Amino acid sequence: MIRNATSGDAEAVAAIWNHYIRDTVATFNSAEKTVAEVIATISTRQVQRCFLVAEAQGRVQGFATYDQFRGGIGYAHSMEHTVLLAPEAGGHGFGRALMRAVEAHATSAGAHVMVAGVTAENAAGQDFHTKLGYVQTGLMPQVGRKFGRWMDLVLMQKILS
Repeated sequence: MIRNATSGDAEAVAAIWNHYIRDTVATFNSAEKTVAEVIATISTRQVQRCFLVAEAQGRVQGFATYDQFRGGIGYAHSMEHTVLLAPEAGGHGFGRALMRAVEAHATSAGAHVMVAGVTAENAAGQDFHTKLGYVQTGLMPQVGRKFGRWMDLVLMQKILS
């Protein structure tokens, strides 16, 4: 089931997010999220955009959210998303369902483009987005740093409307 996140989901969301922050190159971020930070993000995004969770058997399996790609009025119709699943939740369709819901919400709110910023080393993330209709539109060499090395960022996008 895909539903709006609540503050009660923050601990589970933080655990998922922090796994990727701590243990993977799926994000350049190296500072773990606190439950309070996740509550604030959920609260803000529920007012301005959306913050969704996938739930099965009473457990949060993943989450997705989006916000404006870059600041400024000229980018008002270009969004960027985050989608992450619990490690054991992959391969069950949660990611696709979350993305369909985020894209539908963004489209209904007037978004024209959805952007994915995927670490170049994250081949699975690139493949996931390609299967959803995203195309690579850019490569930014050495813009991220994590685990003591420089990393490239792949920009992918999908035209929503």
